[in-house]
Amino acid sequence: MSIRGGLRSLERLASALPDGAELYRLRPDGRVLRADRAGVRELGPEDPDSGLLRFIDDQQFAHYFIGDAKTSPERPSNATYKLGLVAPHTAFTPHAHGGEHLVLALGPASCGLYDERRRRVVDVELAPGTLIRIPELMPHSFGNRGTDRLAILAANTGYGIDHEDYAITAEVAQQRGETELAAALREVTARQRVGTVSVRERLAHRLHRIAAALEDSR
Repeated sequence: MSIRGGLRSLERLASALPDGAELYRLRPDGRVLRADRAGVRELGPEDPDSGLLRFIDDQQFAHYFIGDAKTSPERPSNATYKLGLVAPHTAFTPHAHGGEHLVLALGPASCGLYDERRRRVVDVELAPGTLIRIPELMPHSFGNRGTDRLAILAANTGYGIDHEDYAITAEVAQQRGETELAAALREVTARQRVGTVSVRERLAHRLHRIAAALEDSR
């Protein structure tokens, strides 16, 4: 990837960093740039050295900042904090986490949540910059409403993506005999809607990209 033009400012900042420090530029088009003293490169599945991990489904990826895929109560780091890259106009397989979950959407997103008290699925439309907090074992599915790759920041208490309780799907819940959880997850699957991007949101996104380009050109 070329680092000329709009990326010169990021390269200048990174060249002055101490060893081990890194900068991440999260762009409005869903691209993520990673910079350190060695230079600037794109963090994406196309780069074999990016260290990205499969994130629940194919086409979705995770990059850990705190903790790792093997984090668990038996191998604790208290919480995990990672960058996720969600493919355009897709949603994760509905699941529930063994621990609390927080997601910050950096683009147009959606989240279907199962309301146990009302026994129905609630669709929540998330604007860029919205953080959603999801309690442990609440069935949900996070989606990307846009046509660009979506960057998200996700924090989980206690579990890395390799742990059996990180993402419990309907199939897994049924195999465990957790029939109520399995039924709730199947309901989220049946009602799942990725959603679309409105004209107003498309205009705001275009302006955001222009602002990002102007910032890069400094």
